[in-house]
Amino acid sequence: MKKHWWKIFSLILLLYAVVAGFTIKVPELPIIHQTIRNLFFHVCMWFTMIVLMAVSFVNSIRYLSGFQIKHDLLSVEAARTGLVFGMLGILTGMLWARFTWGDFWVKDPQLNGAATGMLIYFAYFILRGSLEDEHKKARLSAVYNIFAFVLFIVFIGILPRLSEGSLHPGKDGSPGLDVGGLDNNMRLVFYPAIVGWILLGVWITNLRFRMRKLQEKLDENV
Repeated sequence: MKKHWWKIFSLILLLYAVVAGFTIKVPELPIIHQTIRNLFFHVCMWFTMIVLMAVSFVNSIRYLSGFQIKHDLLSVEAARTGLVFGMLGILTGMLWARFTWGDFWVKDPQLNGAATGMLIYFAYFILRGSLEDEHKKARLSAVYNIFAFVLFIVFIGILPRLSEGSLHPGKDGSPGLDVGGLDNNMRLVFYPAIVGWILLGVWITNLRFRMRKLQEKLDENV
């Protein structure tokens, strides 16, 4: 039980975030109104994706430094789980955009950057699928993954701040996440929700990593 405390903690945080996210009183801000509750889901998905892609990035570097296949396996599974959270982030963002900006997709540097970043990681998995030799696949995809993460941060974090006319808060040169519209009630849900979703992403990645290691051992014994 001691080894799994963080998993239980994740479930408690997520249960709290979901229940409180739909029931607490939120500020009546112009345009977004009650849709601000999506903050507890949409933004958290992207935080989780960034953390998991960072884990993938670090393990690609670790693989190239020692060529241990376990680092490649952890790198690819972190990227795979991160991509799922990224797609959930885009879907929740599209739903939010529909009710606040009038359309599922609008001309916005943040949205376009997010889509480009996702395509970069889809190409990462296409690259892996096109190679059969495991070590060659691991080496080439590790190198690609390092550049992919750097470009991903540029497209979702740097270019939107340099571009004009972004509808997202905190852009147009404004530093950090714009939490000016968050009252104390929302902060009490938002920050635990971030931790809960990240822990869930790590949990899923860990499960997939263990499954991949088990599959590798079974393949060796065949």
